[in-house]
Amino acid sequence: MTVIAAPTDASELRTRFDAELVAFLDRQGPDWPDGAPRGIFTALHRFVLAGGKRLRPLFCYWGWRGAGGIDDRPIVVAAAALELFHAFALIHDDILDGSDHRRGSPSVHRVFAELHTRSAWRGDPETYGRNTALLCGDLCAAWSDQMFHECGLTSAQIWQGYRVFARMRTEVIAGEYLDLVSGVGDGSVASALTVIRMKAARYTVTRPLQIGAALAGAPAELIAALVDFGDPLGDAFQLRDDVLGVFGDPAVTGKSILDDLREGKPTVMMALARDAADRGQAARLRDLFGNPELDAAGGAELRAIIESTGAREQIERLIRVRADAARVALAQVPLAEPARAALAALADQAVHRQH
Repeated sequence: MTVIAAPTDASELRTRFDAELVAFLDRQGPDWPDGAPRGIFTALHRFVLAGGKRLRPLFCYWGWRGAGGIDDRPIVVAAAALELFHAFALIHDDILDGSDHRRGSPSVHRVFAELHTRSAWRGDPETYGRNTALLCGDLCAAWSDQMFHECGLTSAQIWQGYRVFARMRTEVIAGEYLDLVSGVGDGSVASALTVIRMKAARYTVTRPLQIGAALAGAPAELIAALVDFGDPLGDAFQLRDDVLGVFGDPAVTGKSILDDLREGKPTVMMALARDAADRGQAARLRDLFGNPELDAAGGAELRAIIESTGAREQIERLIRVRADAARVALAQVPLAEPARAALAALADQAVHRQH
């Protein structure tokens, strides 16, 4: 195989990931069953390639390089497969959260609900949209598995990485369920922190890093050491995501700043706000937070309460503490260069991003 000059630029790697995703999806077209409508296939092709930071493939790639793997096409393909798994998680998460937008466009279940309405089909558009999106998510999960196994690495290498991949899948689904339980439970800070670790932090940073390192044949000690970097960074990433979900610019994030508030999403920030609220603020939180009819004025009032209780400031402090812990851990992990420098840059991007 031809070895490509080793890149350190994230945009160049994203271009290569996207090229492999396009190639994989294009190969699925001729295999689409005869007689089956192509609506799902077309929607997924558009959704997967519509944007995204490609953080999971990037962490996987640099886990591989940090463990001594050379730059070549098979690791790019294996890493890109994680983006299909991410698509599965996003589609299902939008259904569970009732989110109408993703990446600046209607979420997948909204796309199909609107298609049902425009076509004047029988039945309930919302049910059709939700059920079709569930199938889309399932197909992304299956495709991710297929792409990973067809990446071009040896069977032994794939098996080493796949053990971590399988663990990641279980954690994400368990984390989604824990998120549902948390939403009807005590809403504590400790519960919310557990949710973000299981549902988002590890599958965003730690497990992709470990998958890449395992594919490269890294020793158990290195794979374990990556947890000390990946877990706090993943926590910081998700805490930033929760802040952007309420205080971000929808034109930049591609998502409404009312969705999390209408859903009553049990974030760490909201748990901190409840803990610090006075009697009047607590009453308004009960009235407004989780109200599906929440309007812009109600959202502004909730944001003012979050600010005045100090919850947003506390979240920023938690982000800084975890980001600092990740940086200290990264300096101690025995990684080959240029992986350490690339991971330091990715860590900074994950913490200080605006979308």
